[in-house]
Amino acid sequence: MPPARTPGHSGAEGEAALPRLYRPEEIAETLGCSAWWVKDRARRRLIPHTRVGRAYRFTASHLAEIVRLHEERPVRPPRGVTPVAAPASTPPAQATQQPRRTRGASASHLRARPPRRTPYDTVA
Repeated sequence: MPPARTPGHSGAEGEAALPRLYRPEEIAETLGCSAWWVKDRARRRLIPHTRVGRAYRFTASHLAEIVRLHEERPVRPPRGVTPVAAPASTPPAQATQQPRRTRGASASHLRARPPRRTPYDTVA
């Protein structure tokens, strides 16, 4: 009688074993975020994943790529270039900027928009 085959076991020596698939909750725990975030990013195709039916599954290489995708490197000036400090006599940027105007309306002349419908209007 031949030995029973398991999903991770390959019959031929040259074939690679199937990778372990992790659930979103396991990935979230490893990354220190919520399972909702992991599923949402996978649904929007922002992180690598595998779909098994309707379920999102992740391999160890997917996890490594997710970490690489969200990695931030320190910003360094190019070699030989010294960063220049701003002169001390310049006033702060916030004090010199004018307040932002929105759509040409002045803050003292705001008016409420009339309602779109009254409670007694009916939709035909």
